[in-house]
Amino acid sequence: MQQTTHPFVKDLVLVGGGHSHAIALRMFAMNPLPGLRLTLITEASHTPYSGMLPGHVAGFYDFDECHIDLRRLTQFAQVQLYIDQAIGLDLENKKVLCANHPPVAFDLLSINIGSTPAHINVPGATEYAIPAKPVPQFLSQWNQLIEDVTKNSQKPICLGIVGGGAGGVELALTMQHRLHQILQDTQLPSENPKAIPLQIHLFHRHTELMLGHSRWVRQRLLDILISRGIQVHLQEPVSEVLPGKIRCESGLVVECDYTFWVTQASAPDWIGESGLKTDSAGFVLVDDTLRSLSHPDIFAVGDIATMVNHPRPKAGVFAVRQGKPLFENLQRILLEKPLKPYKPQKLYLGLIGTGDRSAIASWGRFGWQSPLLWRWKDHIDHKFMHRFSDLPEMSVLTNKSSVISGKQPTTNTMRCAGCGSKVGSTTLERVLQRLQLEAPNWGKRDDILIGLGTPDDAAVLQVPAGKVMVQTIDYFRSLINDPYTFGQISTNHCLSDIFAMGATPQSALAIVTVPYAMEEKVEETLYQMLSGAMNVLSKAQAPLIGGHTTEGTELAFGLTCNGLAAPDKLLRKGGMKPGQVLILTKALGTGTLFAADMRLKAKGRWIDEAVHSMLLSNQEAAIAFMKHGATACTDVTGFGLLGHLLEMVKASGIAVELNLEAIPVLEGALEMLQLGITSSLQPQNLRASFYISNLSEVSVSPKYPILFDPQTSGGLLATVSSEQADSCLAALKAQDYPHSQIIGRVVQATDSIQPIAIASI
Repeated sequence: MQQTTHPFVKDLVLVGGGHSHAIALRMFAMNPLPGLRLTLITEASHTPYSGMLPGHVAGFYDFDECHIDLRRLTQFAQVQLYIDQAIGLDLENKKVLCANHPPVAFDLLSINIGSTPAHINVPGATEYAIPAKPVPQFLSQWNQLIEDVTKNSQKPICLGIVGGGAGGVELALTMQHRLHQILQDTQLPSENPKAIPLQIHLFHRHTELMLGHSRWVRQRLLDILISRGIQVHLQEPVSEVLPGKIRCESGLVVECDYTFWVTQASAPDWIGESGLKTDSAGFVLVDDTLRSLSHPDIFAVGDIATMVNHPRPKAGVFAVRQGKPLFENLQRILLEKPLKPYKPQKLYLGLIGTGDRSAIASWGRFGWQSPLLWRWKDHIDHKFMHRFSDLPEMSVLTNKSSVISGKQPTTNTMRCAGCGSKVGSTTLERVLQRLQLEAPNWGKRDDILIGLGTPDDAAVLQVPAGKVMVQTIDYFRSLINDPYTFGQISTNHCLSDIFAMGATPQSALAIVTVPYAMEEKVEETLYQMLSGAMNVLSKAQAPLIGGHTTEGTELAFGLTCNGLAAPDKLLRKGGMKPGQVLILTKALGTGTLFAADMRLKAKGRWIDEAVHSMLLSNQEAAIAFMKHGATACTDVTGFGLLGHLLEMVKASGIAVELNLEAIPVLEGALEMLQLGITSSLQPQNLRASFYISNLSEVSVSPKYPILFDPQTSGGLLATVSSEQADSCLAALKAQDYPHSQIIGRVVQATDSIQPIAIASI
């Protein structure tokens, strides 16, 4: 979705969505550098704020309050967002290796991935204990535990927490508060309110808890733990974790339903294996400017880094403080200016929640407890998070910075139209060579007589005897700042017409527009996008056999797709018959959600769900419909559900009755429609409302606007007999189409009413 008139000349890649990177991204948005392309690689679209996590565990904050929405932030900053896990670095070629994306090239790299659980040598701990980090996985397990306790509130429960540092102590107190509240709320009136069926055991290998804090703080927290019935086991190193049981070196055995591991963390193995200079624990060693000691084009901050001259504890406060100096030094190195040293404070104020809306302040040798401290901490935390939730309106980004250094065309360079706008032949050749190295047998089929492997002007295909060729084309601007994922989404969208006709894909031609950039940057964008496209095409067994490329201000992609089918097996829109039911395979809402995303109104997890839906191919759905005797089919795309249904109705000469409440909708879509946020195509799609017989009755329903929402890579809409409906629906859900629903039925048309009636509960 990036628009640019300044050619990209440098790639700054941020690995990890930690506190420092979140702050730096916001500052880059407010102070953009023309010619710079920013990419964030992160495992999740939401990053937890460490200061509010204990309150979230205790039930004081909901998910949105304590998580930074990285999708919204990167959309605001016009940054490419890759939801993926970094698994290595190719430092020689300056690339980040990812679990799912192709390697990502960088000129400048910054790492802020936090830490991972330390290598657990205790037998059974890896299999049966729940680590406190990474936080998203911990929260997933914690939420499941809450759900289990809520459903079985009468069953006694025992938790074991291994680790008596600040994290383990605070976790014990906040978990107890949350579970006590749930158990009290679900007790019967006749039960004894003091008889809460919950036990918590805290195991620590040292003689005292929280050795990094003052004696008063340590003793005060120990007193609180004991007074609240939490059993503290000091000098009890855990020797083994078994299913439902913890064994200590002393021979102590405690039965625990859940075991949480809150010991020291470490760096992932790939950091040290990459060749970066690290300390003995595997954390990246950096100088006073936050730059790697061994690789001057790499920075590291937060828990993953160790400042060689100023070592500090792994605490969120330091990551927050590093955000601004990181941004300043990244800008300085891009502008070829001297870097500024940063010296973190020696002492920091620790505010430890006690699980009851009170907190203990720990500052060097001093300590203090008060509910006022919790209120103060709550104010500070909300103020910090407000920076990411209340982003300023920036319809036109102003820029007072210099264009970044590097060999580049000036902004006044005239860009040719016509064939002069094509991507250079050498660039295209290098991309195709890289793709063919990854799939050497790609496109080698007997029915493809001339394809990518030859220099001819056009591809040549053979149509088998007894088959017909089905052709379709689609092309649109990118709706997501990730060319690899966009390539997959667009390819799914383009292939859907083939599947909707009951055909099998044979081949595809690509149409590509790549944003202006230096030659090597154009190559990387084209490589990422075509990699995504070929990932989907390979699963559909439809080779890419050619295409056309051009440069422009925005990323755009499309395909001409060919498919083969037996003439008597084609699915058409005109095959609907009275008595049949209508089945829709995907939820609606991508139009309004991405319109909201452009306006910074959508939540990141809503877009996550929409992207997941768009990445789902319609191929298996089409096969299921064919097996269950479908007689008509279409894919729901730009004209919206009602527009495409109307095409089927007119072609079949019948009428339909829709159940508005049965129509599946993506989370957040109705909320955005109620705010009046719609796709720019929605007003034209609304013209189909003329064919609704009971328009005045249903137009007041909150779900009514979703009928006209244009879909990208939407689902299939098909008719099957009522006898086959349940079996077909079960088959669809078994093939990972969880939103599949029967949304209406086909009836005999009459001359007196409009052909579409809508039931709304």
